[in-house]
Amino acid sequence: MSDPDISVVICVYTEDRWEDILAAVASVRTQSYPALETLLVVDHNTALLDRLTKEYKEAREVRVFANAGPRGLSAGRNTGIAAAHGEVLAFLDDDAAAERDWLRHFAAAYADPRVMAVGGRTVPIWASGRRPAWFPEEFDWVVGCTYKGIPAGLVRVRNVLGGNASFRRSAFDAAGGFATGIGRDGDKRPLGCEETELCIRLSRARPDAVLLIDDRAVIHHRVPEAREHFGYFRTRAYAEGLSKALVARSVGADKGLESERRYATRVLPAGVVRGLREAALARPGGAGRAGAIVAGVLTAAGGYVVGTVRARRGGATFSVVRIEGDRHG
Repeated sequence: MSDPDISVVICVYTEDRWEDILAAVASVRTQSYPALETLLVVDHNTALLDRLTKEYKEAREVRVFANAGPRGLSAGRNTGIAAAHGEVLAFLDDDAAAERDWLRHFAAAYADPRVMAVGGRTVPIWASGRRPAWFPEEFDWVVGCTYKGIPAGLVRVRNVLGGNASFRRSAFDAAGGFATGIGRDGDKRPLGCEETELCIRLSRARPDAVLLIDDRAVIHHRVPEAREHFGYFRTRAYAEGLSKALVARSVGADKGLESERRYATRVLPAGVVRGLREAALARPGGAGRAGAIVAGVLTAAGGYVVGTVRARRGGATFSVVRIEGDRHG
């Protein structure tokens, strides 16, 4: 595929992020590799739907939709996939802005017909102006950003990260859409992993599929002040454990935890040692970062145990839908 048409899907849910949503759309509209269209999918918020429809009524390349499925990010993305016309679909968080060459780097990777998904690098923008001293880079996934431990450059991976990712349309034809019931679904618990489950399912459906991360495809993601505190860090780590249990249930523990084993046995111990060494040198935050890594691991492990027990008892369910829609209308 050369010069693929790319549809960008941005899922939105709250008017509290109005300025962020406008900035996200603006960053897509000024890409060096133009998007075919930008699809805003509104998650069960009539006021926001009406406001965005009025905002972009004169912009033919921006289309606004209501989430056609149950409340949540996965169903919103599936709505966008069904409505999109592009050969490639890119996903951007509603509180992030893409650098000018974001789509250009995605498009270049799809010259290889084996490539089914391409992700990028997500850089945090801290509300306080700088990273909290205690917050370890190894846990930047807590705030939806690229974390220390992901290899640099253009590399093959098990899964891309959903807030900065793209998929060939045929990937959804082969594997189905995002599973509902795994990721964020409108409640207050910050669940995740829906893109991990999809990518593993895709690799099973298409064993020849290549999934990549290109760290030149950069977006900048806002981290609100509330997420700079240890309370959110702990809550998000616990939710990640719950989500990982569902992923393991869907695709098996071997694949579901393959990357996590390397992360837990190599990346995190190195982070603890580095934090303790910095503490010994009286550098600020070293002991806090080491302690946060240990606490994060234990909290996520606790969530995984609880999630596994719930799954076995049938207390947690999820479903995968086939994507159908008018791609040419």
